[in-house]
Amino acid sequence: MRLSLRFLLPLVLVLAALAYAVIPLVDTLTLKWFVRDIEIRVQLIAGTMEGPLAELIASESKAESKAKLMAYFQRIIQDERLFAIGFCDRNNRLTYKTLIYPDSVPCEGPAAITTGQTALLRLEQGAVHVAAVGLEAGGRSLGRLMLIHDMSWVERRSTATKWYLFYLFVTIGAVSSLVTVLVAHLSWRGWVAGVRGMLRGEGLIGLIRDQQQKPELQPVARDLRAMIHELQSDKRMRDESQMSWKPATLKTILRDHLAGDEVLIVSNREPYVHIRVEQKIEVQVPASGVVTALEPIMRACSGVWIAHGSGSADREVVDTRAHVRVPPDDPAYEIRRIWMSPEEEDGYYYGFSNEGLWPLCHLAHVRPIFRSSDWQLYKDINERFAMAIVEEAKTDNPVVLVQDYHLALVPKMVRDHLPHATIITFWHIPWPNPERYAICPWYREILEGLLGSSILGFHTRFHCNNFIDTVDRSLETRIDRDGSTISYGGKLTAVNHYPISIEWPSRVLSHAAPVPACRTHVRAIHGLPHAHHVGVGVERLDYTKGILERFLAVERLLELQSEWIGRFSFLQLAAPSRSKIDEYQHLAQQVQASADRINRRFGGDSYKPIHLKIEHHDPQEIAAYYRAADFCVVSSLHDGMNLVAKEFVAARDDEQGVLILSQFTGAATELVEALVVNPYNIDQCAAAMHLALTMPGTEQRARMRSLRGIVQEFNVYRWAGRMLMDAARMRQRARLVRQMGGRDPQAITGRQA
Repeated sequence: MRLSLRFLLPLVLVLAALAYAVIPLVDTLTLKWFVRDIEIRVQLIAGTMEGPLAELIASESKAESKAKLMAYFQRIIQDERLFAIGFCDRNNRLTYKTLIYPDSVPCEGPAAITTGQTALLRLEQGAVHVAAVGLEAGGRSLGRLMLIHDMSWVERRSTATKWYLFYLFVTIGAVSSLVTVLVAHLSWRGWVAGVRGMLRGEGLIGLIRDQQQKPELQPVARDLRAMIHELQSDKRMRDESQMSWKPATLKTILRDHLAGDEVLIVSNREPYVHIRVEQKIEVQVPASGVVTALEPIMRACSGVWIAHGSGSADREVVDTRAHVRVPPDDPAYEIRRIWMSPEEEDGYYYGFSNEGLWPLCHLAHVRPIFRSSDWQLYKDINERFAMAIVEEAKTDNPVVLVQDYHLALVPKMVRDHLPHATIITFWHIPWPNPERYAICPWYREILEGLLGSSILGFHTRFHCNNFIDTVDRSLETRIDRDGSTISYGGKLTAVNHYPISIEWPSRVLSHAAPVPACRTHVRAIHGLPHAHHVGVGVERLDYTKGILERFLAVERLLELQSEWIGRFSFLQLAAPSRSKIDEYQHLAQQVQASADRINRRFGGDSYKPIHLKIEHHDPQEIAAYYRAADFCVVSSLHDGMNLVAKEFVAARDDEQGVLILSQFTGAATELVEALVVNPYNIDQCAAAMHLALTMPGTEQRARMRSLRGIVQEFNVYRWAGRMLMDAARMRQRARLVRQMGGRDPQAITGRQA
């Protein structure tokens, strides 16, 4: 007991001193963070109000403008945190104010807050934040806008934070005391031996290894695992926030974390396609975000990319092993091409993949079709890809990156032949809920195939949770929901979300014409006046993209806001897609018929509300449309991410234009400054179009600047780099286990990266 007290007393004193020092510091930092957030809100509110407010103040009818302005103020302060608004004119007179504007915030005198200043005040109602923002019109000062935010919620959160910290220190003290008592009661000889082992690097491993043999140590081991997991997560966040994500970053990760490791990529689509054009062979690069992200990896490690050889001249350029070195101008890695007959492609790609899995995973109200003959070809082709991976692997533990729903069976097939491989599978489309997924007759085989992965990635946490729920419903597994891992057949799979994005900066945009030139060019080729307003949509012709719903919204806009008839047109670029499938042929007919009907209703000899172009466009053409448009509509009925939204944002270096974005895209969780809509709500979409066409330039700039910052920071190289870093951590743990004598690292830590 005395030994325990000698340990406990100093521990309690140290924790009390830490609590005394830390709690006020956290309180001060919390207040600074909240004040900074409020000041950002002030700038956004002021920028939004500047245009309408200047018009009302300059109105000749003062009585009418005052009534409108007061109504405008009252509408603005419906925000629960905005307490009151006032307006001080150039002569420091409080000319307009809301009903509860405090008298203690004057426009002149010693207590007055001048333009650009902020202050924290305590009123009878509680603490408030006051900001004075100058307003101008035509280069002339109109006065200053006084925005007063309620700060009582900050005080409430601060009080709650103090209590949380207090409880935290109490909990830490209790846990530490228990651990200390346990350690103090161990035999002194055993304690000294343990310390010596720890100094030799054996203690930590020994504690974890023996926790099953010593039940009294299990609580300590669990706490230790949780602490290690939290430290890894914190370090990962710090590492990612300090990195500048670009191709060179991926090379650095490969050099520092995967030095000497073999990397293989497998996908249905190849990064370079050889096409015969008359007597020449041309090389095409598909417009694919996946290719953009993964090619720097291949260039850095000189690996092998395994893909379907779909080009008309692909067979002519490969060697006897079906290999070709790429890029043609500076070969850095090899493509291994997989060949298919037309019948195999029909069953594997058009049949099971795109008539079965695609509609199954997208909630677009198209019935999935599953044929046993398609399933057999899907299995055969997946095995062909898997055997190509095994043949190409020069070691027994390569890093294998498997891309998308076409190759769901490949991970397990590779795992059976290369049990030490690190397999990263990324599912680029949504994952449905368990009830819908069970429609597939071979749902167990697909789940087992995917669980051959070391890491399984989705775009959003929601899709990860759907997958885990599906596995929980369908297979006998052990699931750690906190660590997001699934144990099946003695192997762990980490299920993580990695939101895909686009390259930044874009190579396409580096050669783009200036925005004014794009606006003039796009309008000219469609026979539109220079001042004509334009919206744009860019998609594959697919039933998941909501093109019909988008046309109905254009029609509703012209019904409700007739002033746009003759002044606005919508330009839809729709690339033909999967035209062998009946559903896609029917969709193309419906889209064309809808555009024709709306054009007959509202158009004339020289005016068409909808310009529909069902044809392929190269990236430079698409970029010109992005830069020419007043707004871009992404109205997907269901989408994994949707990169069109991010491409439009990247194209608008003028910080103008408005993004209208479906709430059913993965991008909607990141691009919150877009006008987010329900594509099934036609009136809401029409209202969003009208808002986009009338949005002041200052608000467009504020929204677009924020969107561009998000796309720049979370670019496609970050997507690929995060997966590689997780793979590197996993391989480091595997090496540690081999040094320990073969125990599975996943069984030791209980969690994945």
